[in-house]
Amino acid sequence: MRRKTKRGRPAAAAALLVALVVAAGTGCRPVTVTGAGTGASATGGRQLPTAPVTPPRSHAKPPSPTHHGRTHRPVMAPGAYGGRVRELQARLTQLGVFGRSPTGYYGSVTTAAVRAFQRRQRLPRTGTVQPATWNALRSRTHQPSRDELRPPTSRPIVAPDRRCLKGRVICISKKSGTLAWMVNGTVVSAMDVRFGSQFTPTREGTFRITFKSRRHVSTIYHTAMPYAMFFSGGQAVHYSADFAARGYRGASHGCVNVRDKARIAALFGAVGKGTRVVVHH
Repeated sequence: MRRKTKRGRPAAAAALLVALVVAAGTGCRPVTVTGAGTGASATGGRQLPTAPVTPPRSHAKPPSPTHHGRTHRPVMAPGAYGGRVRELQARLTQLGVFGRSPTGYYGSVTTAAVRAFQRRQRLPRTGTVQPATWNALRSRTHQPSRDELRPPTSRPIVAPDRRCLKGRVICISKKSGTLAWMVNGTVVSAMDVRFGSQFTPTREGTFRITFKSRRHVSTIYHTAMPYAMFFSGGQAVHYSADFAARGYRGASHGCVNVRDKARIAALFGAVGKGTRVVVHH
Protein backbone atom coordinates (compact mmCIF):
# COMPACT_ATOMS: atom_id res chain seq x y z
CA MET A 1 0.00 0.00 0.00
CA ARG A 2 1.27 3.48 -0.98
CA ARG A 3 2.14 5.84 1.82
CA LYS A 4 0.20 9.16 1.76
CA THR A 5 0.88 12.55 3.30
CA LYS A 6 -1.37 14.18 5.86
CA ARG A 7 -3.39 15.80 3.06
CA GLY A 8 -3.54 12.62 1.02
CA ARG A 9 -0.80 13.58 -1.44
CA PRO A 10 1.94 11.13 -2.43
CA ALA A 11 5.17 11.21 -0.51
CA ALA A 12 6.96 12.12 -3.75
CA ALA A 13 5.43 15.56 -3.62
CA ALA A 14 6.91 16.18 -0.20
CA ALA A 15 10.31 15.07 -1.43
CA LEU A 16 10.13 17.52 -4.40
CA LEU A 17 9.40 20.39 -2.07
CA VAL A 18 12.44 19.56 0.06
CA ALA A 19 14.60 19.51 -3.06
CA LEU A 20 13.40 23.01 -4.13
CA VAL A 21 14.21 24.45 -0.72
CA VAL A 22 17.69 23.01 -0.87
CA ALA A 23 18.22 24.40 -4.38
CA ALA A 24 17.16 27.88 -3.29
CA GLY A 25 19.71 27.75 -0.53
CA THR A 26 22.58 27.02 -2.93
CA GLY A 27 22.14 30.06 -5.17
CA CYS A 28 20.10 28.47 -7.99
CA ARG A 29 17.42 30.76 -9.50
CA PRO A 30 14.03 29.67 -8.17
CA VAL A 31 10.99 29.39 -10.39
CA THR A 32 8.82 32.45 -10.00
CA VAL A 33 5.16 31.65 -9.57
CA THR A 34 2.76 34.56 -9.60
CA GLY A 35 -0.90 34.78 -9.08
CA ALA A 36 -3.32 36.33 -11.51
CA GLY A 37 -0.70 38.91 -12.16
CA THR A 38 1.88 39.84 -14.70
CA GLY A 39 4.58 37.15 -14.57
CA ALA A 40 5.53 35.32 -17.71
CA SER A 41 6.35 32.00 -15.92
CA ALA A 42 2.81 31.45 -14.77
CA THR A 43 1.49 31.79 -18.30
CA GLY A 44 4.06 29.81 -20.20
CA GLY A 45 5.98 32.84 -21.43
CA ARG A 46 2.88 34.91 -22.47
CA GLN A 47 2.55 38.36 -20.94
CA LEU A 48 -0.89 39.23 -19.61
CA PRO A 49 -2.19 42.82 -19.84
CA THR A 50 -2.15 44.81 -16.69
CA ALA A 51 -5.04 46.83 -15.40
CA PRO A 52 -4.42 50.62 -15.45
CA VAL A 53 -3.76 52.21 -12.16
CA THR A 54 -6.19 55.08 -11.49
CA PRO A 55 -4.72 57.84 -9.35
CA PRO A 56 -6.85 59.04 -6.50
CA ARG A 57 -9.26 61.77 -7.53
CA SER A 58 -8.53 65.19 -6.14
CA HIS A 59 -11.45 67.37 -5.16
CA ALA A 60 -9.36 70.52 -5.02
CA LYS A 61 -10.16 73.15 -7.72
CA PRO A 62 -7.33 74.34 -9.95
CA PRO A 63 -6.04 77.78 -9.05
CA SER A 64 -7.61 80.65 -10.95
CA PRO A 65 -5.33 82.85 -13.10
CA THR A 66 -4.18 85.95 -11.37
CA HIS A 67 -5.53 89.21 -12.81
CA HIS A 68 -3.74 92.45 -12.11
CA GLY A 69 -6.51 94.99 -12.19
CA ARG A 70 -9.96 94.75 -13.69
CA THR A 71 -10.25 93.65 -17.31
CA HIS A 72 -13.00 94.39 -19.81
CA ARG A 73 -14.16 92.66 -22.93
CA PRO A 74 -13.20 94.74 -26.00
CA VAL A 75 -15.92 96.75 -27.67
CA MET A 76 -14.22 96.07 -31.02
CA ALA A 77 -11.16 94.07 -32.02
CA PRO A 78 -9.29 92.97 -35.18
CA GLY A 79 -11.45 90.76 -37.37
CA ALA A 80 -14.68 92.57 -36.55
CA TYR A 81 -16.79 94.11 -39.30
CA GLY A 82 -20.01 96.04 -39.70
CA GLY A 83 -21.54 99.44 -39.12
CA ARG A 84 -19.91 100.04 -35.76
CA VAL A 85 -16.44 99.48 -37.22
CA ARG A 86 -17.31 101.91 -40.02
CA GLU A 87 -18.27 104.49 -37.38
CA LEU A 88 -14.99 103.83 -35.55
CA GLN A 89 -13.02 104.42 -38.75
CA ALA A 90 -14.96 107.60 -39.56
CA ARG A 91 -14.28 109.01 -36.09
CA LEU A 92 -10.58 108.14 -36.38
CA THR A 93 -10.56 109.90 -39.77
CA GLN A 94 -11.90 113.06 -38.12
CA LEU A 95 -8.84 113.04 -35.85
CA GLY A 96 -6.44 112.40 -38.73
CA VAL A 97 -5.17 109.00 -37.59
CA PHE A 98 -7.03 106.86 -40.16
CA GLY A 99 -5.90 107.78 -43.67
CA ARG A 100 -8.46 105.87 -45.70
CA SER A 101 -12.16 105.87 -46.31
CA PRO A 102 -14.17 103.67 -43.91
CA THR A 103 -14.51 100.07 -45.06
CA GLY A 104 -16.33 98.51 -42.13
CA TYR A 105 -13.57 95.93 -41.61
CA TYR A 106 -11.22 95.99 -38.62
CA GLY A 107 -7.86 95.10 -40.14
CA SER A 108 -4.22 96.04 -39.66
CA VAL A 109 -4.70 99.66 -40.77
CA THR A 110 -7.52 100.18 -38.26
CA THR A 111 -5.46 98.50 -35.54
CA ALA A 112 -2.57 100.90 -36.17
CA ALA A 113 -4.95 103.88 -36.12
CA VAL A 114 -6.45 102.77 -32.80
CA ARG A 115 -2.97 102.42 -31.31
CA ALA A 116 -2.09 105.91 -32.53
CA PHE A 117 -5.19 107.32 -30.84
CA GLN A 118 -4.48 105.39 -27.63
CA ARG A 119 -0.92 106.71 -27.59
CA ARG A 120 -2.23 110.26 -27.98
CA GLN A 121 -4.64 109.76 -25.08
CA ARG A 122 -2.07 107.91 -22.93
CA LEU A 123 -4.20 104.79 -22.89
CA PRO A 124 -2.85 101.20 -23.06
CA ARG A 125 -1.80 100.70 -26.69
CA THR A 126 -3.65 97.42 -27.23
CA GLY A 127 -4.92 98.09 -30.73
CA THR A 128 -8.36 96.94 -29.57
CA VAL A 129 -11.18 99.27 -28.62
CA GLN A 130 -11.79 98.97 -24.88
CA PRO A 131 -14.61 100.93 -23.21
CA ALA A 132 -12.15 103.65 -22.12
CA THR A 133 -10.87 104.04 -25.70
CA TRP A 134 -14.37 104.13 -27.18
CA ASN A 135 -15.59 106.71 -24.65
CA ALA A 136 -12.53 108.90 -25.23
CA LEU A 137 -12.99 108.71 -29.00
CA ARG A 138 -16.68 109.57 -28.88
CA SER A 139 -16.08 112.53 -26.60
CA ARG A 140 -13.54 114.02 -29.02
CA THR A 141 -15.45 113.50 -32.28
CA HIS A 142 -18.93 114.14 -33.67
CA GLN A 143 -21.42 111.63 -34.99
CA PRO A 144 -20.22 110.83 -38.53
CA SER A 145 -22.42 112.01 -41.38
CA ARG A 146 -23.58 109.77 -44.19
CA ASP A 147 -20.81 111.01 -46.47
CA GLU A 148 -18.22 110.42 -43.75
CA LEU A 149 -19.42 106.85 -43.23
CA ARG A 150 -19.68 106.06 -46.95
CA PRO A 151 -17.59 108.60 -48.86
CA PRO A 152 -17.76 108.64 -52.65
CA THR A 153 -14.03 108.02 -52.98
CA SER A 154 -11.81 105.27 -51.60
CA ARG A 155 -9.42 107.91 -50.25
CA PRO A 156 -10.38 110.93 -48.15
CA ILE A 157 -10.67 114.21 -50.05
CA VAL A 158 -8.08 116.69 -48.88
CA ALA A 159 -8.84 120.35 -48.25
CA PRO A 160 -9.44 121.92 -51.66
CA ASP A 161 -6.93 124.24 -53.23
CA ARG A 162 -7.90 127.89 -52.81
CA ARG A 163 -8.27 128.18 -56.59
CA CYS A 164 -11.18 125.74 -56.33
CA LEU A 165 -13.28 127.76 -53.89
CA LYS A 166 -14.97 130.13 -56.36
CA GLY A 167 -17.17 129.32 -59.32
CA ARG A 168 -17.54 125.97 -61.09
CA VAL A 169 -14.28 124.03 -60.92
CA ILE A 170 -13.05 120.49 -61.54
CA CYS A 171 -10.61 120.29 -58.63
CA ILE A 172 -8.08 117.44 -58.97
CA SER A 173 -5.69 116.50 -56.16
CA LYS A 174 -2.63 114.40 -56.85
CA LYS A 175 -2.04 114.10 -53.12
CA SER A 176 -5.33 112.31 -52.38
CA GLY A 177 -5.92 110.84 -55.84
CA THR A 178 -9.39 112.37 -56.05
CA LEU A 179 -11.41 114.64 -58.31
CA ALA A 180 -14.01 116.95 -56.78
CA TRP A 181 -16.62 118.75 -58.86
CA MET A 182 -17.09 121.98 -56.91
CA VAL A 183 -19.55 124.83 -57.19
CA ASN A 184 -18.79 127.94 -55.14
CA GLY A 185 -16.67 125.99 -52.64
CA THR A 186 -19.13 123.11 -52.17
CA VAL A 187 -18.29 119.57 -53.29
CA VAL A 188 -21.13 118.41 -55.54
CA SER A 189 -19.58 115.04 -56.43
CA ALA A 190 -16.24 113.29 -56.04
CA MET A 191 -14.47 110.32 -57.61
CA ASP A 192 -11.18 108.39 -57.54
CA VAL A 193 -8.60 109.26 -60.19
CA ARG A 194 -5.09 108.22 -61.22
CA PHE A 195 -2.48 110.05 -63.24
CA GLY A 196 0.32 109.67 -65.73
CA SER A 197 3.55 107.85 -64.98
CA GLN A 198 6.86 109.57 -64.24
CA PHE A 199 7.66 109.43 -67.96
CA THR A 200 4.30 110.92 -69.02
CA PRO A 201 3.26 113.05 -66.03
CA THR A 202 -0.06 114.84 -65.74
CA ARG A 203 0.49 118.59 -65.92
CA GLU A 204 -0.29 120.72 -62.88
CA GLY A 205 -1.85 124.17 -62.92
CA THR A 206 -5.05 125.96 -63.85
CA PHE A 207 -6.65 125.06 -67.19
CA ARG A 208 -9.99 125.17 -68.99
CA ILE A 209 -11.86 122.50 -70.89
CA THR A 210 -11.19 122.99 -74.58
CA PHE A 211 -12.97 120.00 -76.11
CA LYS A 212 -15.42 117.24 -75.08
CA SER A 213 -15.88 113.82 -76.72
CA ARG A 214 -18.29 111.22 -75.33
CA ARG A 215 -16.89 108.24 -77.26
CA HIS A 216 -13.36 109.36 -77.90
CA VAL A 217 -10.60 107.01 -79.07
CA SER A 218 -6.94 108.02 -78.76
CA THR A 219 -5.34 108.60 -82.17
CA ILE A 220 -1.89 107.93 -80.65
CA TYR A 221 -2.49 104.85 -78.48
CA HIS A 222 -5.72 103.64 -80.13
CA THR A 223 -7.41 103.14 -76.76
CA ALA A 224 -10.93 104.14 -75.73
CA MET A 225 -11.34 107.38 -73.75
CA PRO A 226 -15.08 107.59 -72.94
CA TYR A 227 -16.42 110.90 -71.62
CA ALA A 228 -13.18 112.69 -72.47
CA MET A 229 -12.85 116.34 -71.39
CA PHE A 230 -9.59 117.79 -72.75
CA PHE A 231 -7.96 120.53 -70.69
CA SER A 232 -4.27 120.69 -71.76
CA GLY A 233 -3.31 119.64 -75.28
CA GLY A 234 -3.83 115.88 -75.51
CA GLN A 235 -4.41 115.46 -71.77
CA ALA A 236 -8.00 114.92 -70.67
CA VAL A 237 -10.20 113.77 -67.83
CA HIS A 238 -11.92 110.54 -68.94
CA TYR A 239 -13.27 107.18 -67.82
CA SER A 240 -10.75 104.31 -67.76
CA ALA A 241 -11.89 100.68 -67.90
CA ASP A 242 -8.33 99.64 -67.04
CA PHE A 243 -8.42 101.74 -63.87
CA ALA A 244 -11.77 100.22 -62.93
CA ALA A 245 -10.36 96.71 -63.38
CA ARG A 246 -6.76 97.04 -62.12
CA GLY A 247 -6.85 99.99 -59.76
CA TYR A 248 -3.75 102.03 -59.01
CA ARG A 249 -1.37 99.38 -60.33
CA GLY A 250 -1.44 101.02 -63.75
CA ALA A 251 -0.96 104.57 -65.01
CA SER A 252 -2.11 106.78 -67.85
CA HIS A 253 -0.09 108.56 -70.54
CA GLY A 254 -0.78 111.89 -68.85
CA CYS A 255 -4.57 111.90 -68.71
CA VAL A 256 -6.64 111.93 -65.53
CA ASN A 257 -8.26 108.49 -65.38
CA VAL A 258 -11.60 108.15 -63.55
CA ARG A 259 -12.69 104.81 -62.09
CA ASP A 260 -16.45 105.38 -61.66
CA LYS A 261 -18.22 105.40 -65.02
CA ALA A 262 -21.55 106.66 -63.69
CA ARG A 263 -19.95 109.61 -61.90
CA ILE A 264 -17.81 110.69 -64.84
CA ALA A 265 -20.86 110.43 -67.11
CA ALA A 266 -22.78 112.77 -64.80
CA LEU A 267 -19.84 115.17 -64.65
CA PHE A 268 -19.54 115.11 -68.45
CA GLY A 269 -23.13 116.28 -68.71
CA ALA A 270 -22.72 119.00 -66.07
CA VAL A 271 -19.67 120.83 -67.43
CA GLY A 272 -19.10 122.67 -70.66
CA LYS A 273 -16.34 124.17 -72.73
CA GLY A 274 -14.44 126.77 -70.70
CA THR A 275 -15.04 125.11 -67.29
CA ARG A 276 -11.99 125.56 -65.09
CA VAL A 277 -9.78 122.57 -64.22
CA VAL A 278 -7.30 122.83 -61.35
CA VAL A 279 -4.68 120.09 -60.99
CA HIS A 280 -2.66 120.47 -57.79
CA HIS A 281 -0.45 118.40 -55.52
